[in-house]
Amino acid sequence: MSDAVIEQAQDAELAGELDGEEPAIQQLPLDAWHRTQGGRMVPFAGYEMPVQYKGIMAEHLWTRENAGLFDVSHMGQVGLTGEGVAKALEAVLPGDIAGLAPAKMRYSLLLNDAGGILDDLMVTTLPAGEGAHPFGEASHYMVVNGATKYDDVSYLLDVLPEDVVINLMEDQALLALQGPKAVDALARIVPGVEALVFMTAGAFAWNDTPLWISRSGYTGEDGFEISLPAEIAEGFATALCEQPEVEPIGLGARDSLRLEAGLPLYGHDLDPETTPVMADLGFALSKRRREAGDFAGAARILGERENGPTVKRVGLMIDGRQPVREGASVVDADGAIIGRVTSGGFAPSVGAPIGMAYGPAALAAAGTPLKLIQRGKLHDATVAAMPFVPHRYIRAGAK
Repeated sequence: MSDAVIEQAQDAELAGELDGEEPAIQQLPLDAWHRTQGGRMVPFAGYEMPVQYKGIMAEHLWTRENAGLFDVSHMGQVGLTGEGVAKALEAVLPGDIAGLAPAKMRYSLLLNDAGGILDDLMVTTLPAGEGAHPFGEASHYMVVNGATKYDDVSYLLDVLPEDVVINLMEDQALLALQGPKAVDALARIVPGVEALVFMTAGAFAWNDTPLWISRSGYTGEDGFEISLPAEIAEGFATALCEQPEVEPIGLGARDSLRLEAGLPLYGHDLDPETTPVMADLGFALSKRRREAGDFAGAARILGERENGPTVKRVGLMIDGRQPVREGASVVDADGAIIGRVTSGGFAPSVGAPIGMAYGPAALAAAGTPLKLIQRGKLHDATVAAMPFVPHRYIRAGAK
């Protein structure tokens, strides 16, 4: 599995090249800390990042049972300031941003004029008032993918009004603490975080330093994302890992966890040729926005929603024990290629290989048998409902 993750990391790095020039590899604020912890470093999204520490299988299962600490500082943290930011964002995001209450967050998609997905992201409406958040005068905060963050900012500069100020906050680190015991560990060093629920956020402090903490995650487990000044990241990570529930976790387990959770990875399961309907992300199309039809690519997207797309993202259960990786073909009974696998690997919590693929919408129903070809070898698979492992988010009103 680790070789496949490294290949994926290298592919993602190449996908981030600008004008044919390979970008310089950057270091995370916690680079030395990862190496001290035994992290095996690989290039990913233009950074040296840890793929594993003690082993992908062990790290995956630890996160499902305890709490795993992920360094996601490669991702882009963007503050937006100015009049009418929410309305301006709605031109390129299909979510209800104007109606998003302070300290609430929403998953959304950055769209091009044809309705293709340029990135998937989280957007938060920041509360007003002095000390309400650590991002200056910004009214909205976005977290975008690391491999696309510079392109995203460039695109936003092109399409948003000139009076909207866009700040890519590269002096901020970002950590994710995921797992059923994440709240126990984090609440010991940052009291009050236990009051957050899924898709909410708030301002906190650690040793008198402001933090911005949200409760969501990319593993399907309960968890938190902590935005903090890069200069305190090492001390904060050390304090978290001193908690008995917490271990550092690398990219390998992050990938297998998100795959079990049925969550797409941009550049693999999502790209500019894919629409939200094809990607089975229709929940990101807010009702008010669907009715208004005033976002980028709305005619195509709403047409697909009404009439159905020609292809659709589906989950796969693979027969046997051998994983089928990204790039394998979905074929029909005559051997003709009708789709492609976009993510695949062995799922430790499921105990079997799983994957995601795009194929004809007519074959997207759970239980449909499919054939896959990888390196000339035929594999049997069955379309499966996602997520493969139930999500365990802590939602409002939950007891």
